[in-house]
Amino acid sequence: MFRITEFKVEYRKVPIGLDIDKPRFSWTMTSSKQEVKQQEYRIRVRDQARLVWDSGICQSDVSHLIEYDGSCLEPLKSYQVSLEVSNNYGEKASSLSSFETGLMDYRNMKADWITVNSKGRDEIPIFRKTFKLKSEVAKARIYASALGVYELSLNDNKVGDSYFAPGWTCYHHRIQYQTYDVTEMLKETSKDYKLDITVANGWYKGIFGLESSPNNYGDRVASIAYVRVEYADGGIDEFGTDSSWSCFTGQTVTSEMYLGEHIDKTISETELGKVETYSYPKTVLIAQENEQVKITKRFKAIEKIVTPKGETVLDFGQNLTGFISCVLKQPKGTRITIKHAEVLDKEGNFYTENLRAAKPEDVFICSGEEDVFTPKFTFHGFRYIAIEGLIDAWGMKDFTACALHTDMEETGTFTCSNTKVNRLQQNIEWGQRSNFLDIPTDCPQRDERLGWTGDAQVFARTAAFNFNTALFFTKWLKDLAVEQTRKSGVPYVVPNILGEADAATGWGDAATIIPWTMYLVYGDKRILEHQYESMKNWVEYIHSKAQGPELWQQGFHFGDWVALDKEEGSDRVGATDVYFIASAFYAYSTSLLMETAKVLNKEEDATKYRQLYQRIIADFRDEYITKKGRLVSETQTGCILTLNFDLAEEKDRPRILKALVENLNRHDNHLVTGFLGTPYLCQTLTENGYHQLAGEVFLKEDYPSWLYTVNMGATTMWERWNSINPDRNFDESGMNSFNHYAYGAIGDWMYQKLAGIRLIEPAYKRFMIKPEPIHGITWVDASFTSVYGIIRSKWRFEKNIFSLDIEVPVNTEAEIWLIHSEKPVLVGSGSYHFEFVTGQSI
Repeated sequence: MFRITEFKVEYRKVPIGLDIDKPRFSWTMTSSKQEVKQQEYRIRVRDQARLVWDSGICQSDVSHLIEYDGSCLEPLKSYQVSLEVSNNYGEKASSLSSFETGLMDYRNMKADWITVNSKGRDEIPIFRKTFKLKSEVAKARIYASALGVYELSLNDNKVGDSYFAPGWTCYHHRIQYQTYDVTEMLKETSKDYKLDITVANGWYKGIFGLESSPNNYGDRVASIAYVRVEYADGGIDEFGTDSSWSCFTGQTVTSEMYLGEHIDKTISETELGKVETYSYPKTVLIAQENEQVKITKRFKAIEKIVTPKGETVLDFGQNLTGFISCVLKQPKGTRITIKHAEVLDKEGNFYTENLRAAKPEDVFICSGEEDVFTPKFTFHGFRYIAIEGLIDAWGMKDFTACALHTDMEETGTFTCSNTKVNRLQQNIEWGQRSNFLDIPTDCPQRDERLGWTGDAQVFARTAAFNFNTALFFTKWLKDLAVEQTRKSGVPYVVPNILGEADAATGWGDAATIIPWTMYLVYGDKRILEHQYESMKNWVEYIHSKAQGPELWQQGFHFGDWVALDKEEGSDRVGATDVYFIASAFYAYSTSLLMETAKVLNKEEDATKYRQLYQRIIADFRDEYITKKGRLVSETQTGCILTLNFDLAEEKDRPRILKALVENLNRHDNHLVTGFLGTPYLCQTLTENGYHQLAGEVFLKEDYPSWLYTVNMGATTMWERWNSINPDRNFDESGMNSFNHYAYGAIGDWMYQKLAGIRLIEPAYKRFMIKPEPIHGITWVDASFTSVYGIIRSKWRFEKNIFSLDIEVPVNTEAEIWLIHSEKPVLVGSGSYHFEFVTGQSI
């Protein structure tokens, strides 16, 4: 049976609040037949009965990101979309969808920013408006935002299921507003309605950054909201925030992301002060661009522990980002304190020294009745909680750990015969879940939680296997471009609250590497179009630093961050020459810019940056490779980057590869690489004929290795290879997170090389299945949901019998490379099974 399985608008199902002039349509199809391709499609868009666009019958196999090309879309309007397709068997399928535009222009936000003068106090304001309905409601929307983080409620019921709106952006230039469908909450026409907007400090005003300083963007919280009600009889009511609103304080007394939240169920609302309109520009308002932060999983405690120090601790079995929700009945006035930690120390006591200045403690004051406590405006990184203050009986079931992150679609699965590798894959996924919280944070627990650009760029490819990151990175990259300057380049963190400092290699390269990665995975040229000037400005920034030869040999760099072959006297910078690394990434970013210019048909730029790239390569070879092919910085990372970025002449590659292999052998085939070398290590070995060595490095279980962390009980990725030493003591550098995703970049190699899922054309329109088994793993079962559908690779190699099962989505083609084969089998869509006896070993 041929059918359309998903029909999306701008990567979303039935979106509302779109502020895109030309939204794009994508769909996936399934069929019981093989070799199925779309032959034609037709899209029609209507505004009720009025046809606003008819694509006509298009003879095309394109089914992804088809751009709307009708009359101008109007704001605040619903559009219906119909899709018809036919395939090469003459079969037809159809589907319906819809989308709704948002404000489309900040001038359609019929409301004012409002704030309250709390006279130096730091209460959490609740802005309130009461209203009545005139008749039966057909459709109701609220368009809202805040300076701070906010929550909407109607008659004390939370509106929507998201957290930390409006998200973290470069607030002085971009603030998202959110669109809420409240039609079902306004069904009783005789009822009095109370709309509350509660606003906490959040990223805008709260204590944040490496110095734990407040007021990073402003010293007042504020809110803005526009309510529009369409009645069944055709009438419209609308109102917005203005000076007529009232303001109160409630039971949420204080809330800070680093310091936790204080909720007091014994207090009543009190009027806070007079509402004032606030002269903050509405021009910065933009529609929500990515998925919002939501509770995606909930965990019950698996064990109650009394530590040697006498602490009462609950273990939830998984390190995560979020908060604790609890249901308690305790005497009135009972003060419950919940502290959060990622690990216990080797004696089994609660360990929080790695949190530095952060003190993630939630305080709940009980009413005497059954109370439900759920924080609204804070989050913690934790596996364990320590509970203080309980008086009456309670149980583990009363506490639930709520995991929060950007609600991206899960797209990847990977399991194999090695249970420790399976736990590693889970750790990689949980590192991503924990840190893809509106922006790609480095860690979720200590006094940091910033959008470090280096962490994001090394992990972007793996991230896109595990989850659909198209919207997530589209939004964040726009902030990167805004924060980027000609003087300082790309900042270390985005959004940037650290101040201006000269950019660093490997970190600033997020400007080129991530857009290109997103284009490859999703085939989305619009990402490249949006980011092209940023990509270009980044390469030109480095070019401005080159003095004489086209090499970057000045300024501060993080280098191969927290590598084990440390620079003399350094705790954190690896031994690889930082300017060697800087020049290598200069070449790589220039090559990506050159390729982007080609894709966007910018021929003049493509020629210009090809010539620049050639000069960089020539100067790199003169400076860092001797006439006999020896690297000046012959470390693991030096060899890896030179080989992976194709910086050496062909005649010199064997010697550099030999140096890499010998370096690994000197370390008993253990890696000593840091943030910039590790992502390419196994990939470089595999692509240069040393796949089994890559497998040996990958499957090492002693320190330092990926599986060492698994053996030490990790449930997320660590910041350092020795975050916990073999003697179970902690690294005491003052920089030790147990939930950092950067080293999870190995996931890319697991999907591409072990499972063999590799793209040939952008968006996996054409791809290959080329699994490469290693000693120690007898089977792999992996899948990836591409924009065309599910790609699956499942292989088993036992007793000289190799079997392979694959799935190829409709409208795509695949090259199937069986082990030891010299040419691929070409197939179209469908399910296939291959099995044969081979006399050769892995």
